[in-house]
Amino acid sequence: MATPLTRLQTLIQTQCRIFNTIYNPSRLRTGNKILRQRLKGPSLAAYYPRRIATIKDLAKAYPEYEVIDEDEDDRLENVQITKSRGKGPPKKKRTKEVAVGKKKKR
Repeated sequence: MATPLTRLQTLIQTQCRIFNTIYNPSRLRTGNKILRQRLKGPSLAAYYPRRIATIKDLAKAYPEYEVIDEDEDDRLENVQITKSRGKGPPKKKRTKEVAVGKKKKR
């Protein structure tokens, strides 16, 4: 013999109170499953090591001292060499509006 519907609903309500869950008789999607999960932010932040001070940070912190970043100097020197050979980055493309604006108007 089947149990009455009202009796089952009271049983489910009591079960929800005991186990501290949400009573949802209409079975709507509430997103509770996602809200109960642990937050991922702290574990993701702890995954990456802490950032240490760089030479650029030291130069900003102590402007009275002359701090030389050899890697940056090498990079700038390489950029100058490639530009002089014509191998540097291409110039920005002019938009149609700028090109039309420079032409003579009749």
